[in-house]
Amino acid sequence: MMLPLLNRVRGSNPRILQSKSSPLIWTGRAAYQSHQGIFGCQPKALQKRLADLKNEVKIDFDARNRNSNGYRLIESFRRSGHIHAQINPVSFREQSRPSDQPDLSLERFGLQSEDTIPTGGLIQSKSPELRASDLQAFLETVYCGPIAVEFESVECEHEREWLYRTTEKLHQTEIEPQTKKNLAIDMLRSQNFDNFMATKFSNVKRYGGEGAESMMGIYSELISSAGENGVKEIVIGMAHRGRLNVMTGLFNYPPVAMFRKMRGLPEFPPEQQGAGDVLSHLTSSVDLPTKNGSQVHVTMLPNPSHLEAVNPVACGKVRARHLTQNVGEYSSISGEGELMGESILCLQVHGDAALIGQGINQETLQMSQVPHFSNGGSIHVVINNQVGFTTPGDRGRTSRYCSDLAKQIGAPVIHVNGDRPEEVIKATRLALAYQRRYRKDVFLDLSCYRRHGHNELDDPTFTNPLLYKTIHATKTIPDQYADQLVAAGVMSKDEVSQSLAEHNALCTEHYQMIDSYEAKMETLKGDWSAMEQPPSAVTQWDTGLPLDVLKYIGAQSIKVPEEFNLHPHLKKIHVDARMKKLESGSVIDWGTAECLAVGSLLYQGFNVRFSGQDVGRATFAHRHAMLVDQDSNEMFIPFNEMKRQNDDCGQLEMANSPLSEEAVLGFEYGMSVENPKNLIIWEAQFGDFFNGAQIILDTYVSCGESKWGLQSSLTLLLPHGMDGAGPEHSSCRMERFLQMTDSKESDGADGDDVNWHVVNPTTSAQYFHLLRRQMIRNFRKPLVVVGPKVLLRLPAASSNLSEMKSGTSFQTVLPDPRLEGLGGSAFDKIKRVVFVSGKHYYALARHADEKSVNDIAFVRVEQLCPFPTQELQEELKKFKNAKRFIWSQEEHRNMGAWSFVYPRFRNLVGVNLDYVGREVLCQPAVGVGKLHQEEANYVVEDVFK
Repeated sequence: MMLPLLNRVRGSNPRILQSKSSPLIWTGRAAYQSHQGIFGCQPKALQKRLADLKNEVKIDFDARNRNSNGYRLIESFRRSGHIHAQINPVSFREQSRPSDQPDLSLERFGLQSEDTIPTGGLIQSKSPELRASDLQAFLETVYCGPIAVEFESVECEHEREWLYRTTEKLHQTEIEPQTKKNLAIDMLRSQNFDNFMATKFSNVKRYGGEGAESMMGIYSELISSAGENGVKEIVIGMAHRGRLNVMTGLFNYPPVAMFRKMRGLPEFPPEQQGAGDVLSHLTSSVDLPTKNGSQVHVTMLPNPSHLEAVNPVACGKVRARHLTQNVGEYSSISGEGELMGESILCLQVHGDAALIGQGINQETLQMSQVPHFSNGGSIHVVINNQVGFTTPGDRGRTSRYCSDLAKQIGAPVIHVNGDRPEEVIKATRLALAYQRRYRKDVFLDLSCYRRHGHNELDDPTFTNPLLYKTIHATKTIPDQYADQLVAAGVMSKDEVSQSLAEHNALCTEHYQMIDSYEAKMETLKGDWSAMEQPPSAVTQWDTGLPLDVLKYIGAQSIKVPEEFNLHPHLKKIHVDARMKKLESGSVIDWGTAECLAVGSLLYQGFNVRFSGQDVGRATFAHRHAMLVDQDSNEMFIPFNEMKRQNDDCGQLEMANSPLSEEAVLGFEYGMSVENPKNLIIWEAQFGDFFNGAQIILDTYVSCGESKWGLQSSLTLLLPHGMDGAGPEHSSCRMERFLQMTDSKESDGADGDDVNWHVVNPTTSAQYFHLLRRQMIRNFRKPLVVVGPKVLLRLPAASSNLSEMKSGTSFQTVLPDPRLEGLGGSAFDKIKRVVFVSGKHYYALARHADEKSVNDIAFVRVEQLCPFPTQELQEELKKFKNAKRFIWSQEEHRNMGAWSFVYPRFRNLVGVNLDYVGREVLCQPAVGVGKLHQEEANYVVEDVFK
């Protein structure tokens, strides 16, 4: 219902809640032990699968012992053959034959050319025995040719043996004629697309695929074979190199939409909010046919220009797809159902210099098999240009390969020469086979080149003359391969010409449609169809609940089975204390309010996930949503018993994360954009720990909706407070978040359509309503909570249960409670009005009470963005005799909210504020205890002078 006076819309809860009369029944110790599947360790199903697969690979140790010299030769090729392999398509340095190397010679292993070696139990050969020289030649062909492998970092011997056997079998197979033709056509179309754009848009940077066209074989193979491998969805995180070629050539993205963007026209229709993004960040979502007649849904995620930032986002998106579909580790409370990655595949596409140079990749890899972050194993494809911008590989890293990062998680690496398209298909099949079998990460390093510089307008010969002398003398890969197929009779020249003519006609047709084509809104569909674009007005939502529901939820949050060995201290200060608070309906502290908000959302069918370091109990030990049995070390999450009893309830996931911020926050963002039913909460141990994740905030969270139309409910909890803990444990740098908003400082008030909401709540009820508001609204917005530390247990910051009942909601501005219930004369006595945000209010109010100061009022600004212009105007009307208006903050003048609020108070509220707070400083807080105390006293006492 529209409230015209306040320009607000009041919403209602999406589902009526009713308290259940029957208690939840405990089903025994095995039930909470089985929580490992979803909420703890590696699921038992995967453990069993890996054990079964290990037993499938029989290793013939007797054959190795009987033919030890031959086996040592084989092992040497397997271990170091890649060093001498022919994987560089544009090597300008002479390379010797592998067999001439001492470590691969027959003499090294006491063998003569004519020695006969049985192959059974040693290698996968069609011949039962080989002469030593023939064995050496076979190994050289397999391990030192256009495909080279690194499997030694794979810890399990049975996995390594399977990889070697499969590699040797694959080498002896022939690619199907139709696959060859399709591959040639895909590469020719990719090349033709680049040529067409070079003609029509000669001054546009497009980061084409020239020199790496064989990557089309990787994508086409993964798509075409998806059905027979049980893959129904592929989520791709990919940077700019060759992106446009893949989208138009394989993912059915209309070229006209791309051509419009090149002309400088928007990709959004007029009715869609947002400023859009550059050409090379466009996104795609499409259903594609597979060769077994099924379909696979392919999602190309939007990416920012910051290198590799998309990869954890892709991982999070894949994890959240499992949650949406209740598959993988979410398929049952015991984790005994479908494995992660059974039908959803994550494909991460890297650049060579960026893969090894960006730390976010190490962070993301370390999450690959961590509970709550695994997604069934990613396939990593490296588009290895051998140059990072202008820096050659040998100057861009210390390690031999850009893919050496894979070794830290024991992932196999497959190198392949990009000028050998059929070998690229074989390498792709090997990578996919490993991922499908073992559900682990695998790397495919496509050694290729850039035919141009960093972009089409760059001259690379300035810095890499020898490399580009070789490149410019090389015939293009598509032309080479087409000629090869024509010579072999697989294709005719007419077929090549026809495919190019058809593609030229398609490009020309779309080029002529530029002026008539109308962009379409591609977001808020499917699972998001119930969501709307946020309004330009400020909305208020009924986020309260019936008191009996709140008490029921609170009781469930601490309900543990009798057999559970709870920590005795938690029994007293957590379980018993919470029950007393619920019974009295008073002193509802921060942790209890949070549990009521989270539990009620679960009860309404939303999923909630807390992520961060030590979120299970919380850094300040106020949460304890995940309990640990003191005897068995098993984890138990009380709220998930509701899900066990009623499938309509959502799931709570407590994801204690690795010691990472950037990749973890990217992962959580990916989870948040997957489905509007998921409330994803990331908690920093201290407020300014987000600075390790600043890239994700800059490129995704703050502007994902504006750039790509992606809504997100990602919620950041950033503990904040100048409590004497020093520079890195005091401030969440709220000034940065406020600077990054698109809030107006003049020319009209903010609406809910600002890019993200920034709040600094001071009561537990306010926090309760904020969390619920994230899900109850009919749109999604990121929320930055300038969270408390001392308020977590401060009695004055606690609330009564009645403040969370039906009909209540979050208040953007809180009046001075000391004036509540008093007549107008009390307001007439006020001479100074102090505006304040956050915990600093309690220090000021306490000082006023101690000094019996009655001519000052404190108004709390609980929500900074959207800026609450109307609420502040209404509040100011009460103080007719006030002469001075102050903004008081505990942060330094160049930090905190001062720079943000000052122009808005002046231009929108009509008040000029005086500043009272710490003076400027280059660090968030001082590191000297005595100086801190002097400042703390000053920022309070100076308000009253």
